[in-house]
Amino acid sequence: MRLHNRDVRQDVRELGELLGDVIEAQTSRKGFETVESARQAAIDYRSGELDSREPLITELEGLSPHNQRIVARSFTTYFELINLAEERERVRTIRTDSQDGTLEDSLETAADELGEKDLETVRQVLDDVLIEPTFTAHPTEARRKTVKSKLRTISTELETLDERLLTEKEKGQIWRDIDAEVTSLWQTPQVRNRQPEPEDEARNVQWYLENTLFDVVGEVYDELADAIDEEIDGSLEIPKLFEFRSWAGSDRDGNPFVTPEVTANTLERQRSVVLEKYREQLKRLSGVLSQDGSRIDPGSAFQASLEEDRERLPGSARTAEERYPDEPYRQKLKLMRERLDRVGDVRPGGYDDVDDLLADLEAIAESLRQNGAESVVDAHVDPIRRQVATFGFSLASLDLRDHQQKHTDAIAEALEQEGVDYHAMSEDERAEWLTDAVLQDEPVIDLAETEDLSDDSARVLRLFDNLAAWQSEYGVHAIDTYCISMTEEPSHVLEVLFLADQAGVVSLPEHSGIDIVPLLETEYALSGARRIMGTLFENEAYGQALEARGRTQEIMLGYSDSNKENGFLAANWSLYKNQRRLGEICDDHDVTMRLFHGRGGSISRGGGPMNEALLALPNSTVTGQVKFTEQGEAIAEKYANPRIAERNIEQMVNAQLRARLYAMDQPEEEVHEEWIDAMETMADAARQEYRDLLESDGFVQYFEQATPITVIEDLNLGSRPASRSGERTVEDLRAIPWVFSWTQSRCILPGWYALASGIEAYLDAGGSIETLQAMYEEWPFFRTTLDNAALSLSRTELEIAEQYADLAEPDLREQFFPRVTDEYERAAELITEIGQRDQLHTRDWLGENLERRNPYVDPLNTLQVYLLNQTHRTDIEERTLRLTVKGIAAGMKNTG
Repeated sequence: MRLHNRDVRQDVRELGELLGDVIEAQTSRKGFETVESARQAAIDYRSGELDSREPLITELEGLSPHNQRIVARSFTTYFELINLAEERERVRTIRTDSQDGTLEDSLETAADELGEKDLETVRQVLDDVLIEPTFTAHPTEARRKTVKSKLRTISTELETLDERLLTEKEKGQIWRDIDAEVTSLWQTPQVRNRQPEPEDEARNVQWYLENTLFDVVGEVYDELADAIDEEIDGSLEIPKLFEFRSWAGSDRDGNPFVTPEVTANTLERQRSVVLEKYREQLKRLSGVLSQDGSRIDPGSAFQASLEEDRERLPGSARTAEERYPDEPYRQKLKLMRERLDRVGDVRPGGYDDVDDLLADLEAIAESLRQNGAESVVDAHVDPIRRQVATFGFSLASLDLRDHQQKHTDAIAEALEQEGVDYHAMSEDERAEWLTDAVLQDEPVIDLAETEDLSDDSARVLRLFDNLAAWQSEYGVHAIDTYCISMTEEPSHVLEVLFLADQAGVVSLPEHSGIDIVPLLETEYALSGARRIMGTLFENEAYGQALEARGRTQEIMLGYSDSNKENGFLAANWSLYKNQRRLGEICDDHDVTMRLFHGRGGSISRGGGPMNEALLALPNSTVTGQVKFTEQGEAIAEKYANPRIAERNIEQMVNAQLRARLYAMDQPEEEVHEEWIDAMETMADAARQEYRDLLESDGFVQYFEQATPITVIEDLNLGSRPASRSGERTVEDLRAIPWVFSWTQSRCILPGWYALASGIEAYLDAGGSIETLQAMYEEWPFFRTTLDNAALSLSRTELEIAEQYADLAEPDLREQFFPRVTDEYERAAELITEIGQRDQLHTRDWLGENLERRNPYVDPLNTLQVYLLNQTHRTDIEERTLRLTVKGIAAGMKNTG
């Protein structure tokens, strides 16, 4: 059976030819020939036809600023289109492998493993698993929303060409439409002329939830139910396995623009969107459920539910009966839509919470089953029930987040007016005072009294003052988590509990309307996990709050800052060890742990294949519940296309079901002491080498001169500043621009630096390469760590990186670039030896991808280097420079 009409080479070739025609039409024949000449020079060097890049460099440097801009724009647009071609190829692979029964990490393979267990074990695994992808507004998405919309239209046209039988005339019409869209794309500004606002970022996240994920959810559940029915005898109801959360519009850490008004608007907009989606679904369902009431018996439970609605909404009930006489399901659905209209309305009769809507859908489903319409339930009612259970009335629940210092300062300023010197207290004194304050009935501070406070502190108190009202209006689940950045002491968590108590969100021991989540990201915090969490679990006030939240503690691990502080290998080992330690601490206190992995899109920030990451977690940490951030360009790559989004979720569910099953079978995986000792040696040496690099005199200046960090800081990528204080230090710089800068210069140092030094320290201390090979073969953590480093090494291009290094002062260049190069070459050699393979990476598609892309990224890098070297850039050169950043990001398919 033929599923597709095209392949990736045809897509790339024809899109490239079309773009060439557009460039010629929109610029000139000379403009097109200039682009073509640069392209050919880059290809000829990569293929060995030229001995050096000098012809390419000479060509680009000799262009007028106007023609340089044409080149930058051409290659940037090329990558936007080629990314669509590769996305289409991913869809082809998914569909073909699914048809052939060879799709790895599928729901069927997970069901097959579950099928080997007894019914109760399977039920327990399903009940335990909850996966929570959490969308963030971190500024790594380099494309404008307008550009993404045009690209999505082209993607849809490519799908039609690939999957439908078309006449030549129909094909011609589609290519005409693609031509029009590419022309419009060429004429559209690629670079934002203003910094996006937090509500822009919230709308961006909302787009993926509304336009892709909302429809995909039901399909994933249906496929899992079918797979489990095929493998397992007995009745199993598939519980809720995943839900979506968001930081967009609620993450305040380092972003003064995220005000309470922004959060309130985000909550209102998301509720409005999801209620409208439910109205549409119920309207569609009404078209299906046209059963004649005189020929079926709806049943007493359904009839009672309908009567309740009639009493609740008598006017609407009369209208429904007149419109749908003898059609009970349609009458019910009409009243359900009316109740949705009244959610958040001053009129009575609206749904109080999502459980009421689910109960109505269950009443319809049960009535249909009693009338022999099980297939109607499966096809039309159950998908809506899954959507309602997943998205609730909030679309995505919001997490609040802020830096711990903001809470400390706000409390100190507020208490100073009450005669309490909070700043003067020791850590133990603070913990004791906060505990007593939470446990007493009377409030200590008035959150509304902010006139005499600093702006930052007033903002903190205003937030908590609004929190109770938000939960009352939108439901507790709509905004029930508070994450604390840079948590390093128990008091940092107790401060948020105190502020929530003062707001009335917490009323112990009966009620706690918020999960308080410490974000452990520094080595001090991670190594002090038992001190922090143990103290909290034994604290009387926090213990009561934990009890009210079902004794589940969410703990967030910061991959980005941990890597920036310690380097790739040491950070990965520290996170692994401390995850196990946190699991032990929670077990000791009979607490269920939910780890929240603060992963970025790049390898150095915890990125990489999510299913592999889930299966590589320590067994002792796999409680079934897991949460992780989805950021920037990774959101578009995973969730823009419905089929790819479905595949991503399928892989997550597969991995988490299997990981939970393994953890139940073997709560503590066997890791040889020899392996742990080896990792300790490697991590210590790697951390020392990495810190020595960062702390070397002149390194910060070298980083500033040999990467485009100054350009990146000025880009309108996100609403949040690039650094925490505006100072130029590695510590103060946010992890995202730190990684983005190295990625642009094709020296992806954060994803591999000091790996070789660590491994060699172990070998020099008497370790053997055979032990490392065994670790790679048998230990998922070690294998995933090395494979991820290999991906970063594969994407690194030292010849290009050398051009950037040449921008630095000569003495700085000679001090640092050879050191980086040496570390790279040793790491590449060691990884291939340990992995016992001929090439760095294990993925054939990556080799094809790099071969296709590299010749087209090279001209953008060459032009960027030339422009960075200009001491006085004109306005057009400045715009071209910023455009090269966008183009390289599209070509690398990664920013930070």
